[in-house]
Amino acid sequence: MADWHVQQGPFDIPDVPDFIPRRLKPYLFIFFVLIIQFSGGVYLAAASDMVGTKAVMQEDILMAGYASLIGMAINFAMMFRIKFRFSTRNQLLVSGMVLIAANVICAYTASVPLLVGTCFVAGWFRMQATFACNSTIQLWLTPVRDMAIFFCYVYIIVDSVIQLSGIATIYTAFFSQWEYMHWIMTGMLALMMLMVMILVKPVRGPMFIPLLGIDWIGAVLWAIFMLCFAFVCVYGSFYDWWDAAEVCEATLIGIVCIGINLWRASFLHHPYISFRAMKNRNVIRATGIYLVFFTLIATEHVFEHSYAANILGFDDTNLIDLNWYVLAGIVAGCAFTYLTFARRKWRYKTMTAIGFALAAAYLAYFYFVIDYGIEKEMLFIPLFFRGAASVIISIVFLTSIVQSGLPFQVFPQALTINGFTGAVMGATLGPALIGEFLQHTMAKNAALLSSNIINANTDALHIPLTRLYGMVQTQALVISMKEIYGWLLLAALVSLLIILISYGTVHPFAIFPKWSTVRRVIKHIVRTTDNEIRSM
Repeated sequence: MADWHVQQGPFDIPDVPDFIPRRLKPYLFIFFVLIIQFSGGVYLAAASDMVGTKAVMQEDILMAGYASLIGMAINFAMMFRIKFRFSTRNQLLVSGMVLIAANVICAYTASVPLLVGTCFVAGWFRMQATFACNSTIQLWLTPVRDMAIFFCYVYIIVDSVIQLSGIATIYTAFFSQWEYMHWIMTGMLALMMLMVMILVKPVRGPMFIPLLGIDWIGAVLWAIFMLCFAFVCVYGSFYDWWDAAEVCEATLIGIVCIGINLWRASFLHHPYISFRAMKNRNVIRATGIYLVFFTLIATEHVFEHSYAANILGFDDTNLIDLNWYVLAGIVAGCAFTYLTFARRKWRYKTMTAIGFALAAAYLAYFYFVIDYGIEKEMLFIPLFFRGAASVIISIVFLTSIVQSGLPFQVFPQALTINGFTGAVMGATLGPALIGEFLQHTMAKNAALLSSNIINANTDALHIPLTRLYGMVQTQALVISMKEIYGWLLLAALVSLLIILISYGTVHPFAIFPKWSTVRRVIKHIVRTTDNEIRSM
């Protein structure tokens, strides 16, 4: 039987009835992807409004947002199994119902555990629905299965929506209430489900593959480990790190969970994440690059909002308008990566160096230009560079995972590792380290400034204490930010030098197994697992 996803003449989607023009069918699924990407649980842009109305902390909202990313990451290892078990129609309908429920819960619940759990589940279904749509149109985007081309499309959709959702949330809250964003997306999801019921047929591949053989225990343990890691990074400063029982307990639970998973991976034939995936050279390299790179640009989470709000005096709408600058960088970065890396097959070394050079330029701009009275438009260049750098690094190293030489049964496990290190560790560890560095640096600089002001100007003794304290804290913040930007710039330049002198000369190449091969591999896993169960 022919592979149902291999082109037989012009590209077509058997899931969509023939009364829809063939050329319009892929855009139907792109429309679905856009709706799904806007619906991931909480909207971090509305964090301040949620804190005011729900009596929760900023850290609680951040934890819920990272729980959504963890749900997405944990899905990678089983998304192909779900793809061959259920039709695209059923995956979209179920995901739509779950995401609608998640929007309603996130809009009204004040329970932090419920909020975090809801976002985790929403992230899982969000990823599965996105994969169901993207895998359907993959051959339309790249008939030769060139994943470098495919990932350019993925990141221009995903990263652009992150910026646009923040803009939409703030302006929705400005003109009405932040909860209305959830209701708008509930309506859009309902529209998507209606279109799916009318326009998408319940077509499945020629082979039915059951969910037998998935290491569900391993999935739960990895999810708990990731949630514990995020908890420590998000709440560490609030609880004073390991002086608090909460942080110690989360650390212990995380260590126990990863220890059990590593032990189980030593004897299970099909663990959720195997040693083969963890020890792969490309996976290790991508993990290291992600941690270094996203730590360098972690000032995005720690500095930019504080600087724009506290120093420049921006309100919420002016703050969120900065997302347009990042969005421009994302679009330009994806276009540049498509033309150079995907089409012209520039080396991994060259693209990595360009990404780190842009990150260094971003840090250098803030180091030299940061001041009390710069115009909003002057922030375009650094934010543009940051947006472009992040998508270049993400596309390049996700492609390197695909071309790592791993067999297909291990490849989804590597994607889970990639998702965790890039989206979760990169987003939590860097800000935690930079935030702690900022606290100590500000305390030092505030003490120095206080003594200098009093010693140099006795008139400062007549200034009201609250005003004097505010002046000192503002100056200390600017000086501390400049100092940290300088250290990060130095680290970025050292990293760039290491890349230039030690990185390999590998070029990307178009390789990805056919769906028939994927089915054959999964069928073998199921058969092996079934035999193991019967022999017990």
